[in-house]
Amino acid sequence: MIKRRRFLQVLAAAVVVGPWRPAAAAEWCGVALGADVAVRLTGPGADAALADLPGMLARIEATFSLYAPSELRRINAAGGGKPSDWMARALAVCDLVHGLSGGLFDPTVQPLWRALAEGGDVGEASALIGWDRVARRPGDVRLEVGQALTLNGMAQGFAADLVRDWLAARGFAQAMVDMGEMAALGGPFRLGLDDLGDVTLRGTALAVSQPGAMQVGGQAHILHPAGGVPRWDVVAVEAETAAIADALSTALALADVEQAKAIRSAAPGVRRVWLGDRAGGISLI
Repeated sequence: MIKRRRFLQVLAAAVVVGPWRPAAAAEWCGVALGADVAVRLTGPGADAALADLPGMLARIEATFSLYAPSELRRINAAGGGKPSDWMARALAVCDLVHGLSGGLFDPTVQPLWRALAEGGDVGEASALIGWDRVARRPGDVRLEVGQALTLNGMAQGFAADLVRDWLAARGFAQAMVDMGEMAALGGPFRLGLDDLGDVTLRGTALAVSQPGAMQVGGQAHILHPAGGVPRWDVVAVEAETAAIADALSTALALADVEQAKAIRSAAPGVRRVWLGDRAGGISLI
């Protein structure tokens, strides 16, 4: 499966300068939520923290994975349930970005994804889409019959935030977390990125979406809840949190330029947004 994020190979090999000292840094590499993971950490106790990282990633998988037994799969199978703290916080991000984007970000597209991937009834699956039909109350979430959620449009960013916060709670001040989306603890960290040039993160996060990087059922894998098509070849968002950056980069891929400007203005903690068209042009809004 081709990863949906553009620039991942570049990000993995990014040049990081500033307080970063590669010779003194500890690094852990692996896979989580279907993405390559690299966590680079400096400071006393770095090796011990990274030795504990697989346990943290296992908890994240057990919450958000669509492909292994997880809380998300249990909610989908049961049509709802009592969300954990992590799940409740992730669903709150979904709710926020759904509202900011006028519904362009919608985690209920999962039945449509499955129909496209498996040759199912696309019309029937499309009729199930609608985040506003998901009942959420404190301590409970309920789906309509046939609905299912995917958090693939923001889970990697949310996970990067979880790891960054976990490292900060252990007393670290300098780290770069790459879970398909980048979250910096401290900085400045300068990343050399294809097309975007140098991007410097100072305690912020970066997410990149490319609709055409993978297809499902012969169309771009970022699905428009109303049946439209992506407007941009690539979208990158720098924000205070990787969850917001991730969800916004997904939504903005479906927005025209005026919509994108309005969403960017209303979204909390957004620093920069890049929109890349199919001709190779990059606009900073």
